[in-house]
Amino acid sequence: MASYKVRSFQDCAYFTKTRSFLKLYPVLEGLKHSRGRFIHVIGAPGTGKSANIYSTLALLDLKVYEAFLFLDSVELTPDEVWDQFWATLHEDLGAESRDDVYQEAAQYDVVLFADIFLDPEYLLEDKVGLGLWTEENGPKTVTFYTRVLWEYLRHRQDLKNINIVTQTAWILKYQGVKYDLLTDFYILSWILVFILKIFFEVVRISYSEEEIIRIIRNYHSHCSEEEIKNLINKYGCRPRFILEALKKA
Repeated sequence: MASYKVRSFQDCAYFTKTRSFLKLYPVLEGLKHSRGRFIHVIGAPGTGKSANIYSTLALLDLKVYEAFLFLDSVELTPDEVWDQFWATLHEDLGAESRDDVYQEAAQYDVVLFADIFLDPEYLLEDKVGLGLWTEENGPKTVTFYTRVLWEYLRHRQDLKNINIVTQTAWILKYQGVKYDLLTDFYILSWILVFILKIFFEVVRISYSEEEIIRIIRNYHSHCSEEEIKNLINKYGCRPRFILEALKKA
């Protein structure tokens, strides 16, 4: 937990239940008895999308397949990333064809695309994930995501047997600061999320000031309310950034 970034089920010891958790829990709980659901968990960087996902799934009796993607470089082309994505699924699921991939995935209650798919660089220094690759390549990644959309549309019938949960962010970096187009840009974000909700289920992770104070005190019980409020003014309601700032201090 040195970086305060939850990367697996084992990192959930200090998790604080909030209103976002109480929204997410019944949504994921319902996956045990349903199929064909596609759930996007959204939230600004540092809010704890993965923490909420892993902590919720740890409490549920669900059979989870967590997809992973270890890329060698951010300089890979969209076609190379696409090929690596499917090669990884084929090998890990023991599937010979793409149809076999869908059949194997349907054996699970949840197919999860979270940190070891998006951010494996936190686990392996010589690898990168889809998140960093997207961030570094910007508009050039459109080809890859267009193919993802086309795959989704072509295989809607196969996906009726599969539940997918993914933590989703559309990151834009400006002057060294990361922003999420889905949560940080008010009207534009509202429009984008509105469109996303037409096709998928969406759960947003966000916190009140009171919840942030509880989260931080779960790690640092000695912190005063005034000190935490000052950090909220600087970093927003993003607990991971506040915790990392406290660690540096």
